[in-house]
Amino acid sequence: MRKLKLQVQISIDGFIAGPAAEMDWLEWNWGEDIANYVTALTEPVDTIVMGRKLAEGFIPHWEAAAKSPEHVPGAEKMSSTPKIVFSHTLEKHNWPNTTLAHNPEAVITALKETAGGDIIAYGGASFVSHLIEKGLVDEFFLFVNPAALGSGMPIFAGLQNPLTLNLVEAVPFGCGITVLRYTL
Repeated sequence: MRKLKLQVQISIDGFIAGPAAEMDWLEWNWGEDIANYVTALTEPVDTIVMGRKLAEGFIPHWEAAAKSPEHVPGAEKMSSTPKIVFSHTLEKHNWPNTTLAHNPEAVITALKETAGGDIIAYGGASFVSHLIEKGLVDEFFLFVNPAALGSGMPIFAGLQNPLTLNLVEAVPFGCGITVLRYTL
């Protein structure tokens, strides 16, 4: 059975973005150590799932990076991996290698039951919260940034009951980010 990994950057106080969706606090001065970690994390992935809001920037960014004369680590992987974008409003798109879907529970559950590599989820607060609330995430890769926001958009907002996770590893990186990897 395939598993769904969630890779998300959060603040130390658990927010994916500020109250007005600010993301200027994210640490992007990554070194080779964290870049290698992400490469290993995404290597077994053969499907990316995300919400529409993230897709609007994510897909064009990685398409351009893959075509850039400058080598951008991971760009080819992000560009070439098939993507499923979940949206309640979008009916058409022009993104290459991308399928639209409307029901994350049904689509992701069906994907998990097929043969293939891992599935990775990227997304904004509402999409990620929905995946967590519905119990679809098997592994959590929380990239904890060295910033506290005080308020913002949490990823665990939709929980009806406490979620107990098992810490698999905690890996600090030179840029100040610590990756916390959890399973259910």
